Order: sequence, then structure tokens, then C-alpha cells
Amino acid sequence: MSLKLKLIVCVLLEVQAVCAQDVRIGIFGLFRTHELTLRVSPGQALVVRAGKEAFVLERSNGPDTAKVTVSGDDLILQVGDRSVRASAIRAASRSDGVTDFVLAIPGKISRQYHGVLDVKGAAGILVSVVTMDLETAVASAVQAESAPDTTLEALKAQAVATRSYFAAARGRHHDFDFCDTTHCQFLREPPAPDSNASRAALATRGMVLAYRDQAVAAMFSRSCGGHTRTPQEVGLLNQGYPYFPVACEYCLRHPSGWSRRVSQSEAGDLLKLGERSRLDIDRRLGWDAVPSNNFTAHSDEHGVVLEGAGQGHGIGLCQRGAKAMAQAGAGFHEILDHYYPNTTLIRVGQTQGRLVRTGDPPAMPGRQ
Repeated sequence: MSLKLKLIVCVLLEVQAVCAQDVRIGIFGLFRTHELTLRVSPGQALVVRAGKEAFVLERSNGPDTAKVTVSGDDLILQVGDRSVRASAIRAASRSDGVTDFVLAIPGKISRQYHGVLDVKGAAGILVSVVTMDLETAVASAVQAESAPDTTLEALKAQAVATRSYFAAARGRHHDFDFCDTTHCQFLREPPAPDSNASRAALATRGMVLAYRDQAVAAMFSRSCGGHTRTPQEVGLLNQGYPYFPVACEYCLRHPSGWSRRVSQSEAGDLLKLGERSRLDIDRRLGWDAVPSNNFTAHSDEHGVVLEGAGQGHGIGLCQRGAKAMAQAGAGFHEILDHYYPNTTLIRVGQTQGRLVRTGDPPAMPGRQ
């Protein structure tokens, strides 16, 4: 079945998961930090609220930085020489909307965000959540997930897959929708408006993949090793879309091979549990300990040697193959049609009234 473009105009109450325009992303969770610094971006004003207290951070007038620490489940906010204890802290614009700010873990990491920040404490750890517009999240994730030399059409395919995942896979965490790691999707600073990542998000704005009229939580991997796989093949549950396996010509001709040594017990778990075991090994030994699920195994006197190809679970879009298809002249709709067979490309929006489906709309910006 070829990939057709439909326009779906939907009501928030009827298709809430697809139509919601904001996403809540937990950031810096891997660091399990006890301290954060918050700084306003140049030319912006940041209102930080802690309980009944409110502080305005603005470079041209007064302090521009705040410090947040945790004591049990309480937070301590320090701005200049003032200190306030509260159960939660919120940082937003003067109108309680999105704004630009820099959040940092002193001595470790610093990133700029465009959104609204909420911080709370949980068992002595700071939990930071940025609420941002869906399209800001899409552009940020596309930039973070893609190689610098990825061509525009491949980035457009990535943008649709990324948006589809955000639309259909909400609620993966207790306190927020998604995290900023490979457990969900990488997310870093928003890219510049003239970057290819921003252009790809804009050209595909509102487009998601659907299967039987339901948005697909589209999975993707760095390299499939020659053919994509189904969730069942790697020990994962199938949720809605079955992920029909397809050949990836570029990875077949140019396999990204690897070799690793593991213990007998690790090899047994990999063969029995698949992706869950691979991720567990990677968490313990490093994220490249077992690069993919596409391997053969043989034993020697020192343990088990894995000989494999690819990087990641190999389900859905292969970024390496998509890049090669784009370089050969394929448009993003062809790339999506290849890696997500039997899906439909739809555009979502909000209006008053019932769910409406219409035929093919006019050509979208950037579609070729």
C-alpha cells in the first residue's frame, strides 16, 4: 500500500494524544542531581515562583541567576541574598508562558531551553520538567538524533517519525511525558531557525504517521544492519503498528559491522530476552557494549563472541538507510513509505466539531 497524504482535522477531546500541542519533557534525569542553576537568556525576563514568592530574573535590572537545591522533598530557591523554601518552583515568562532560559548542573552540563520550567523534589533528587510546544520539541529532537551531514529529505522523514512518537507515546514516565534520553528520544537545545532541523520540522509541521486511523509511536534506529525488524523479533510487545520488516539496501551493501565479547550468562539473556537484555548490558557496561540485536554468537575458551551489524534495535526507520535514500533522490514520503509500510501520512490540527477526514490536501511546504 503506497503512502497517501490525508488531512485530518480533529477535536482535542476526541483524539487528545495526537492533537495536544505541548509536550512535557523531563531533563537531566540521568544525573540525579541535588543542585541546579537557572539563568535568564539575553533580552528575556524570567519570573521564578516559589510558593507565594516571585522573583524576576532580568539581566538589565537586578539578578539574572537563581540557584535551586533540594532538602528531602522541599526545594530551596536562592536569588541574590534571598532564600525561599517551597514544595515546587515554576519559571516562565511574565505572562506565565514560554520563554528562553539556561538550566545547568554546576560543573557538569548547561543547556538552553524554550518553554516553561517546573521543578520539584523527590527523595532528595531534583525533578526538572520543561513544557514546550510540540514543534519546538520536534526540531530539538531531530537536531539531537541526526548526524550533522544528514540531508533535508531524510531530516523531514525523521521529523515525521519524531512527531509521531511524541503524539502517540505520551505518559512513558510518572511526572512527565518523555525523558531526554534514548529511553524516549534525545532532546537538546532548540536549533537555530535557519538550521536544516528547523526547516525539516517546519516543512512537515503537523504531519504524523497513522495505521488504521491511529497515530503510530514511530520507532527508529541508527542503523538496521541490512533489514529492519519487528518488535516481536527483539522481545518487545507490539503496540498497534506491527512494523513490517523491510530490506535496507544501503545497509545490506555497506554493513556497519562490530564484534564484542560477553559472558555465557549475558549471551543467554540476550538470546532469551532480546532488547531488554541488550539495554541492561549497555546500562551496566556502556551504551556501545552490545550495539544491536543483529548478531551471531560463538563460544571460545574465554566466553562468547558476538559478531553483528547495525546500531540500535533495528525497528522502523533506519537513519543510515534513510540518509542514503535521500542522497539518491528519494523524498521524505518515499522514505517513510519504505520503512513504515501500510501507514498513512496525516496532518493533525484542532477545530470545533467532530472528527473529519478529507481527501488529499494541496502539496505541503517542502514536499517533492
